[in-house]
Amino acid sequence: MGKKCVQIVLWMVFAIQGMVLAKPAEINQYDVTYKMQEIMRAHAVYKAMSPILAKRSLDNFINLLDPYKTYFLEGEISKWLDPTDSLLEQVSKDFEYSKFPQYEEIFNLMQPCIDRRNRFEDRLKTEVMPKDVHAKEFKDLKWCKTDDELFNRLKRMLALQMVAAEKMDTEFKALALQRLQKIRLKYEEDILTKDKKLKSQLFCTYLLKAMASSLDAHTLYFTPAEATQFLTAVQQRLSGIGVQLRDDVDGFTITKIIEGSPADLGHELRLKDKIIAIDHEPVLGLDGLEVVERIRGKDDSEVVLTVLREVPAGEEKHVETKDISVKRGEVIIKEGRLQSAVEPFGDGVIACFTLHSFYQDLESSSSQDLAKAYQAIAKDNQVRGVILDLRMNPGGLLPQAVDVVGLFIKKGIVCSIKDENGNIQHVRDVDSNRIWDGPLLVLVDRLSASAAEIVAQALQDYGRALVIGDDHTYGKGSFQTFTLTTQGNGAVDPHGEYKVTRGRYYTVSGKTPQLVGVQSDIVVPGELSFMEVGEEYAKYPLENDSIAPNFEDTLSDVPFFQRERIRRLYQFDLQEPITKFKVPLETLKRNSAQRISNDKLFQNFLENLKNIDDGVVEPQVNVDFQLREAINVMKDYIWLIQVEEPVLQEAAAKAA
Repeated sequence: MGKKCVQIVLWMVFAIQGMVLAKPAEINQYDVTYKMQEIMRAHAVYKAMSPILAKRSLDNFINLLDPYKTYFLEGEISKWLDPTDSLLEQVSKDFEYSKFPQYEEIFNLMQPCIDRRNRFEDRLKTEVMPKDVHAKEFKDLKWCKTDDELFNRLKRMLALQMVAAEKMDTEFKALALQRLQKIRLKYEEDILTKDKKLKSQLFCTYLLKAMASSLDAHTLYFTPAEATQFLTAVQQRLSGIGVQLRDDVDGFTITKIIEGSPADLGHELRLKDKIIAIDHEPVLGLDGLEVVERIRGKDDSEVVLTVLREVPAGEEKHVETKDISVKRGEVIIKEGRLQSAVEPFGDGVIACFTLHSFYQDLESSSSQDLAKAYQAIAKDNQVRGVILDLRMNPGGLLPQAVDVVGLFIKKGIVCSIKDENGNIQHVRDVDSNRIWDGPLLVLVDRLSASAAEIVAQALQDYGRALVIGDDHTYGKGSFQTFTLTTQGNGAVDPHGEYKVTRGRYYTVSGKTPQLVGVQSDIVVPGELSFMEVGEEYAKYPLENDSIAPNFEDTLSDVPFFQRERIRRLYQFDLQEPITKFKVPLETLKRNSAQRISNDKLFQNFLENLKNIDDGVVEPQVNVDFQLREAINVMKDYIWLIQVEEPVLQEAAAKAA
């Protein structure tokens, strides 16, 4: 059950291809205004262009054109980086008439900047490259102020690219560097094209992307090609080999091999293999989507992956290069999997369930699978406590989150949704059947998000569970809709599609995890605890807010003529907030803190995490400290509730 390591995608300083559009949308300036107005009508907060959105979109537009700050100098774009109120007011007014002169000025400024960049590239051919370059120095870049400063940045970036290329075989090294140059030149060629129609479409595509993403962190505009790719990514089935990859500076590392996939059945690929070429073409300079597309293909066709693999050589290790051929086939990606385990304790067991997402298909669902797994354990064991592990759970289907909460509570409101018009709809568990009504811990980390946060916070609200793990969860309390769906003919709008934030969700207490996350009752640090992970680090996140608590369900969101009938069927045996399980909290926190402080191995692990600065966590020990401590807390929990039941009942009565 334990998570052996957490790997965060490295920031790729040389990923120039991130700027390149495979194909712009077939749109003009009038389409930009029309599509943005359509998006804003559906948005949870922003309904019209305003100075604040104008400022954000100008910044977005500049960063879309030059995300790695290697073209513009600060002085050249200062009036848009720090715009006056009058300029922003004018941008807002121009939008209504489909006029975008400020953005056009920025776009046209790219031509002399590209010319300068090419002069610098020519100079770099004769330069001696520095050796002391590390990827972390290119994080959080500021705009260069002078030509010399910009040239030095390009020089150090090239040095880093060359370091990555040096790790490849000679035949790949030159190809990799040529690919990087080719991608840059293709980007510049598109910007400088003499085709007026194509140039206008490219400008409008960048503009619409900049404006859409100014609304909030999750609202995005997709070109038709991107929309098709996005839809493919959420399908259940695809033809490929079945691996998950991490984007590294010198290749793509295999972090997971999907069970039953061609990669798994072939028995040749291994975890930590680093893919450096696909069909003998180097991957340096490609982004993750392009790598995935190259690995995918027709069923029964073969793809050759060139990998670097560390192999033991006595007490040392050396890296060998292998060509591995894999026959593509259908990969069935389940939306989530459930794992279960037991920890013996006294005359019974602690049941531990790891839920990776909230899913449902024709054959199973997360709530059904969880109930079956519990019943299988309870059939042969006396269950004394339950741990629900939602770490790294990104969410999933809202009805399934509600059903999972329903396994541990009586009837009641689990989640409330406030849409773009301020309308509130409650989502209820209407079944009194529970699988477990005893001690319950929900284990979370900073990647527990969305539906996982609904489950954790709802169970915390009702007093049914204590939340343990990282100090808080991810903080995604908003929901989005995508205009292109799997229904119908799946035709993509040639003007593009979009994903838009429609509103926030709240749990029964009226709180939303948006921005702040679910706060843990007992903090047990883990692999993500010292990383900048979560909604608070996203660009333009929605603010946190609240609605009135809904522990007393008035059925106010139900049409009046249906209310009485539903009340007779539903409004009995409702879950009330309980305090029984929170009474021993201070003792549990104190005991846990003492155990952690006295555990030298755990302390060394945490100290190593604090010192990691390259974005990749590789724990040196194969121990899931968070889960281990959650089990220890549960043992204390069970003992306190069992042995001190009379005292706890009296304290609970006083607290009530």
